[in-house]
Amino acid sequence: MKKITSFTVVFCLLTTLTWSQNHMSIPLIGDKAPSFTAESTNGRITFPDDYGKNWKILFSHPKDFTPVCSSELLELSQMQSDFDKLGVKLAVISTDNLENHNQWKASLETITYKGDAPQKISFPLVADDKLSISKSYGMLHTPSSTTKDVRGVFIIDPNNVVQAIYFYPMNVGRNMEEIKRTVIALQTAQENVLIPANWQPGDDVILSYLNDEEKASIGKPNSGIYEVAWYMIFKKMKT
Repeated sequence: MKKITSFTVVFCLLTTLTWSQNHMSIPLIGDKAPSFTAESTNGRITFPDDYGKNWKILFSHPKDFTPVCSSELLELSQMQSDFDKLGVKLAVISTDNLENHNQWKASLETITYKGDAPQKISFPLVADDKLSISKSYGMLHTPSSTTKDVRGVFIIDPNNVVQAIYFYPMNVGRNMEEIKRTVIALQTAQENVLIPANWQPGDDVILSYLNDEEKASIGKPNSGIYEVAWYMIFKKMKT
């Protein structure tokens, strides 16, 4: 019995060790974004340090020239100015090498997509052919996985802290408008308010704390503060 018990313990320890070696931890909300230095279509970059006190978004892809990922980069290229206005810097990693990245970028910049003119891609496509970045961001989810799970999005604040995380399957494209909406919501929430479900920029927000003056003004004309329930006090964003 002791031998069986000892074998079980050793087996469990080995299994746990193997699992941990193949399942890198995903940086969670509130964690510091893992730093990396790598070659990209914009030259050698260190992320997130090179982007200073800006918001950052890291997009990841399993392979160049895949149809869903290509559609995402085309959408993203059309929205570059939108993110610039929000003070957001973009970086895209793919597990192919830099030569493939340059070819993919050059091809994407010739495509007319949904009636929009071809766009130059200003954000870097980062080479992760050794999978070191994917591992540091916890994007290899199974011991046998190649790169099929490397379809993550990490929204990172000016202090390089992760504020939102998304993962998508291979066959479903990411909604770039939703990612932009999330950034705007996070920036709005810095004003000590909460963002309700289905919120769109300019919609009313929930007050996370009310001072005495705000409490006294609930429901009064022109106060902009109203009660849905005692635990849900809203503030109008549009007047």
